Amino acid sequence: MMTTHLTPSLTLLKGCKLQTPHGMLNREGGNSPPPFASMNLSYGVGDRPDNVAANRQLVKQALGATFLVSAGQVHGDRIFCVEETDQDMEVQGYDALMTNRSGIGLLIQQADCQAVLLHDPDRNAVAAIHCGWRGNVCNIIATVVERMRREYRSDPRSLHALISPSLGPCCAEFKDFTNEFPPELHCFQDRPHYFDLWRLSAVQLTGAGVITEHIEIMGICTACSPEYFSYRRSRRKGLPATGRNGSAILLQRKETLSAEQLSGIHPESGRDERA
Repeated sequence: MMTTHLTPSLTLLKGCKLQTPHGMLNREGGNSPPPFASMNLSYGVGDRPDNVAANRQLVKQALGATFLVSAGQVHGDRIFCVEETDQDMEVQGYDALMTNRSGIGLLIQQADCQAVLLHDPDRNAVAAIHCGWRGNVCNIIATVVERMRREYRSDPRSLHALISPSLGPCCAEFKDFTNEFPPELHCFQDRPHYFDLWRLSAVQLTGAGVITEHIEIMGICTACSPEYFSYRRSRRKGLPATGRNGSAILLQRKETLSAEQLSGIHPESGRDERA
């Protein structure tokens, strides 16, 4: 794990196994006021759009991205394949993004859910997955790995994976787990009602063919750490809203575009497929 301080308050956390630009940001160093202070990256939580746009611009600058594509996440398993774009965009109804085009940052927004970032250095492709517990139940990870195999001819054994800061086994309590998780996932309880979702995602990655040595878990619990937005922590404190952290990945861009080209959220462009 590597930490880069972009400014005194803006920190980019990086893994050691992804050999392509990527990073995970906590809640600090942005432009938003409470309860979204300050690096909120979601347009859907009540923050001012201009604050979110300014925060996302910081993400692009930090990663060297020409454009930024995000998903309007719905805890499903739909995948959006980014083929071409000449503008920032947020695509609605998807929980995973993938591309083999350089310079396009793929952004996942989260506040306890995992972002699983994938890189195929052999086929030069990347993916970003929003994976909460519902994503584990439907195994969106395996769905994305299979889609990368079909779309880019990726060999799962070549993929490198990073599991972002997210809800840890210390805080992942599910009081009604018998109705939330299928029986085959009950073994991922560390103690009664508490699940190790990090281990579950790692097992789903290896089950899809990813080599264990290619998987990195950041091991930071967002509910425990005040440096991160946390939906569960906010609910415990009775707060009406909270922001969203961000994790992003991209293939290195081939050319540098002007600053005037680096703004705006526009209608979606690309392909999707329900696997």
